[in-house]
Amino acid sequence: MGHTVILAEKPSQAQAYAESFGKFSKKDGYIVLNPSNDVITWGFGHLVELASPEEYKDEWKKWNMKELPIIPETFKFKVGQGKAKQFNVVKKLLKEADQIIIATDSDREGENIARSIINQAKAGNKEIKRLWINSLESDEIQKGFSDLRDGKEFYSSYVEAQTRQISDWLVGINLSRMYTLSLQKKGINEGVFSVGRVQTPTLYMIYTRQKQIENFIPEPFFELHATVKAENGLFKAKYSKKFSTKKELQELIKKHGLLASNPGVISSVETKRISQPSPFLFSLSDLQSLVNKKYKVSPSDTLKHVQSLYEAKLVSYPRSDCRYITDSEFRYLLERIEGYQGILNHTIKEPNTSKRKRYVDGSKVQEHYAIIPTKKVPTQKALEKLPSIQKEIYFTILKRTMAMFETDYKYDETTVTVDIKTVPFISKGKVILDKGWQRLEYGASKKSDKETTGELPLVKKGESVEADLNTSEGFTSPPKTYTEGTLITAMKTCGKELENEEEKEILKATEGIGTEATRANVLETLKKQHYIEIQKNNVTVTQKGEILCQAVENTLLSSPEMTAKWETYLKKIKNEDGTQQAFLDSIQKFIAHTLDSSAQVIEKNDWSTHTKSISHLSQKAIGKCPVCGQMMIDKGKFYGCSGYSNGCTFTLPKRYVGKTLSEATLKKLLNTRETQLLKGFKKKTGQTFSAALILTEDNKLLFKPYEKTEKK
Repeated sequence: MGHTVILAEKPSQAQAYAESFGKFSKKDGYIVLNPSNDVITWGFGHLVELASPEEYKDEWKKWNMKELPIIPETFKFKVGQGKAKQFNVVKKLLKEADQIIIATDSDREGENIARSIINQAKAGNKEIKRLWINSLESDEIQKGFSDLRDGKEFYSSYVEAQTRQISDWLVGINLSRMYTLSLQKKGINEGVFSVGRVQTPTLYMIYTRQKQIENFIPEPFFELHATVKAENGLFKAKYSKKFSTKKELQELIKKHGLLASNPGVISSVETKRISQPSPFLFSLSDLQSLVNKKYKVSPSDTLKHVQSLYEAKLVSYPRSDCRYITDSEFRYLLERIEGYQGILNHTIKEPNTSKRKRYVDGSKVQEHYAIIPTKKVPTQKALEKLPSIQKEIYFTILKRTMAMFETDYKYDETTVTVDIKTVPFISKGKVILDKGWQRLEYGASKKSDKETTGELPLVKKGESVEADLNTSEGFTSPPKTYTEGTLITAMKTCGKELENEEEKEILKATEGIGTEATRANVLETLKKQHYIEIQKNNVTVTQKGEILCQAVENTLLSSPEMTAKWETYLKKIKNEDGTQQAFLDSIQKFIAHTLDSSAQVIEKNDWSTHTKSISHLSQKAIGKCPVCGQMMIDKGKFYGCSGYSNGCTFTLPKRYVGKTLSEATLKKLLNTRETQLLKGFKKKTGQTFSAALILTEDNKLLFKPYEKTEKK
């Protein structure tokens, strides 16, 4: 009887699998299941990565325009730094196995992680099965293991993910070097300009919006209002057209002989009954947008929190781009409706238990269904233990899911037209008949109360009224600054402003920028590169970001549509309608074209304003780099070596273990390799302590070892 090795993505996942089997014993880097003697082992995410340029050719180590483009004949993979020990454990186990079960995350990236490890271990000739699950609850895990899929089914997902990985490497390596070196030649010393297939078009989208706002000229407009006195009460109405000058407004008043107070007549009363079903169930990006709007939490933090809730077995798989569930999830939600209502402290009086295609549609669920609560109904005590933001996110998911069982939100919308000396004035009012699902999503929030105040008094067609007129002046407003939440949505729709869900649904066929799982990461990368800043949840482009955007202007790198086309082709690879070679060929052409065309853009541009304002800002040097002897200069949040573009990566932080380090302290550190005793470092517990810092021989920043002085 041969034995099986189960390959998980990380230790916590392996642990959940082991617990679902019952008896097991832990070893170093793997777990043995009893009594079967099957083994579970794991990576730490990517154990295997792409080799760096210098591992192909020495000439590729130095940043040099003459060496571009850097395109290896065949791509080499290697075990990541510090990951050799675990890789060797996994490799030995895979070699000895008769059957391998890939049990990494059920998505493209998980497939890539597992297959890269298997290939690097030269174990690709074994029988391979795939565990494909949506929840880490024990019974769901066991159901998955008893219904394993054939590994071949998912091989093309691996090819797609690997193609994405290689193309990102090619674009990143070649274009980052080209832009950094070209801008440096123009006297811009902002360190490395990292460029990416997805991050740069995203940055350009933010930049475009910022420019629209900066160049926006508010236009005045004038409006005419009426306060109408009817038999059953007062209401407000408005002339439908806006005027661009006061003069036009005065002409209308004069033409019709309108006075401060006028008789009028109700010329029509129309009532429309509107019934709104609850919103779609959550895909990851919908959840990220909402949580950002409600709690100002960044999309990448939201993903981390949802991942924790998934590992706590409270919600289904987070990296989902789907808004639908299948019959079987609908069944278990329905069975537990009482339990969920108990947690929410909300009773659905007449639950709608019909399966509506708006929510339940198996044909639309490809890899994962929408993010919903699992079968596990937590106790109040378990909920109290969660960090408060995770609890809020759990409730957000639970409410959205339960809303599907609530009645529709129903209201009557009445439009009243008042004729005042033949000039039509319009008033709209709303009478709420059933708050429906809004009771859950908004409770008694301001939003729905505000809408009820639009109630109109009862009026009849032909009724005579009195109307007092007044005018108002306003200004047109600029487009809104992106928040991280609206950016996630904009990436999904390639920046097209779509107000309603249904339009977004139609656009879903044309993929946006990046994938559901990577969008938050792209924003994090842009923050790390100091291209964007977030203030009060608004996203703005920094000076460094603006420089790059000016350099990529009018090239394909500034086009979200092109990135979206790439995503569409990558999808084809997964469906086996496309090949890795064809995609990489087109990426190589794109790189060659960009190297060529961008050089001209950079040549033509006038960079003098940037070189002046930057030079005094960041050229503040605090001493010599201990590694290469060039100057250490101010880079914003840290000091870095001015020889960065030639490969020297030495930096010194401005904050270290909770303490801000002064310029004087860092100068002393560079000169003498140590500082005096400094107060105000902070432990994790919040306790402060004093210590001196040293630069070690291999240029690491550490606390000076503490020596006790003997009292005599």
